[in-house]
This record gives sequence, C-alpha cells and structure tokens, in this order.
Amino acid sequence: MIETIATVLNYVLAFLIAYAIALWIALAIWAFYDIRTRTNDILVQLFSVLLVLAFNVFGLILYLFLRPKETLAEANVLALEEESYLAESEAMSRCPNCNYRLENDYVLCPMCQMELRKRCTGCRNLADLQWNVCAYCGTPVH
Repeated sequence: MIETIATVLNYVLAFLIAYAIALWIALAIWAFYDIRTRTNDILVQLFSVLLVLAFNVFGLILYLFLRPKETLAEANVLALEEESYLAESEAMSRCPNCNYRLENDYVLCPMCQMELRKRCTGCRNLADLQWNVCAYCGTPVH
C-alpha cells in the first residue's frame, strides 16, 4: 500500500515538474515572440528572454513592466497617421498677402479680406482669379 502511494506521488511529482518546465519554456517562447513584435534590437530581445528564463513567472511580470508599450506595427501606423496629418495640413493653401492658412473653398481671406477667387455667374462654382473662362461651365469670368 505504501509502495503504491509512493509510486503515485512519484508520478504526480514527475508530472508537476514536467508541467513547470513546459510552462517555463512556453513563457520564454512567448516573451521571445512578443518582444520581436516590439523592437528590432537583438540585445533587448536577448535580455527579455533571459529575464524570463532566469526568473520564470516573476521575470515575465518584470518583462511586462519593462517592455515597449506599442508594437512596431502600432508605431508604424501612428507614424503614418502623423505624416498624413502633416501632409494634409501642409496641403492647405496660404494667403499670398498675410500667409494665413486657408480652406480650399474660401473666396476671401478671413484675416486681410484679400480676394482669392470669384464665383462663376453661370454655375456658381469657384473660379481662380487668373481664369478667363470657368473651367466647369465655360462661362467667361469677369
């Protein structure tokens, strides 16, 4: 009877040890794949995996506090959004008289009241001051 209990305890202990080792390796692999999505620096990747390997669950918790907050993909999306916003704001025209930022459909500059465009008498679309005829309907612009 005691031998049976000892055998069962040995199996349970072996299973728990195998489970702990599998968990330890799985945490290190997860940390490796996670840090690869967050940085291209090989030393940081190596340090992160070694941290989890050395301290197991406590190393994983420490890694979660120390890792970069955003992934490389998220950082790229943020950079593209910023670049798009800057390009959009730069695409807005400026008043040739006072350099005020203008919307595309302004007829007058709201700061200096300089005439920027005229309304076509035929189709009521905006026409540039340099146009002789409206590009939309062909009506002469005066």
